[in-house]
Amino acid sequence: MNAAAVQRLERYFQQIGEVLGEESRRGSFALYAMGLLGEGERKSVEPIAARACPDPERVDAMHQRLLHFAVDSRWSDRDVRRQAARYALEAMTRREPVEAWIVDDTGFLKQGKHSVGVQRQYTGSAGKVANCQIGVSLSVATRTEHLPLDFELYLPECWTNDAARRREARIPDDVPFKTKPQLALQMIERAVQDGAPPGVILGDTAYGTSSQFRAHLRALGLHYAVAVDPQTTVSVLDAQGRPRGNVRSVSALALHIHERGGFRRCTWRQGPQRDLSARFALRRVVAAGVPQREQEPLWLLIEWRDGEAEPANSFLVSLPGFRTKKQLIRLVMQRWRTERVYEELKGELGLDHYEGRRFPGWHHHVSVALCCYAFIVAERVRRFPPSARGAAEAYAQPLSA
Repeated sequence: MNAAAVQRLERYFQQIGEVLGEESRRGSFALYAMGLLGEGERKSVEPIAARACPDPERVDAMHQRLLHFAVDSRWSDRDVRRQAARYALEAMTRREPVEAWIVDDTGFLKQGKHSVGVQRQYTGSAGKVANCQIGVSLSVATRTEHLPLDFELYLPECWTNDAARRREARIPDDVPFKTKPQLALQMIERAVQDGAPPGVILGDTAYGTSSQFRAHLRALGLHYAVAVDPQTTVSVLDAQGRPRGNVRSVSALALHIHERGGFRRCTWRQGPQRDLSARFALRRVVAAGVPQREQEPLWLLIEWRDGEAEPANSFLVSLPGFRTKKQLIRLVMQRWRTERVYEELKGELGLDHYEGRRFPGWHHHVSVALCCYAFIVAERVRRFPPSARGAAEAYAQPLSA
């Protein structure tokens, strides 16, 4: 990290410090953040303390200080995350506008059953059912950058309905059970209130299949481009915008289009080794099974990959007006960039290294990791001129400054 970057990091820590308030919190935050930004293999509290303290006899005191900051210190995760997001978004939006907000979730693999929210559940991180916590995230994306704004820990009902577990994990009384889509909406509402630059909401079937989730987004004035389950039902619209034919599932409609040769190949990105392409169909529809007052014309985009017996993905898109197939494909494909962000947060910044068991500690640890990532994104934006628009090139830069 060069001298100018060091000065920017110091100023950034001062901004976060103003939100944290107490001088002791500011110092602990800086120590914790530098521990996540540093080279250590493990980035939980104890090894961070050991690396931060050259005197072996004082390591335990440093460990207790950082543990207090992570678990017991009362500071606002929302306020700290908001400040970090504003810092990065200022740099990002000087270069290009925000295009999308992305909701997703990732697993935090765990041993035992005492870490808050842990249970055996499916996680895409492992591709199977595993003993883990699940964190739901909200990110914003420009064409070349991707910034996680917020995270919420998913608490299964076996945790929220168990008074003893709640006390031991320090789960606040005002935190009830919420589904993953409900947690996503909670974060989206916060982002709207905080004035984050709006974007089209992207999400997988766990979110997009919920008609309540989609309706809530539209009530907030936001558009969506979300994956839906194959059994989601729709009515196709004719040229005058009127429903024609019977209500049918997306899966049945896809087979009907396929039988009539209605899928066309589209390449949405040129890659260094191979182009990314598949066959797609696009129809104008309304969603069935929702109140008529909430129905509106939607785009249904269906992806059918080579060599597969059925469609891989289907998306409902609320954007109005004429849209080309390629425009919609490029939009919905942005969702997969979140996986790269999770890899960077976990592999470089220890997002999933926290070993504490309590609810406040999990969120505080994640907040510091998000602050570190926000600074890195801002530095990465500064490293490239406005003409450097290749997302692959931007992501090729190392996280460590």
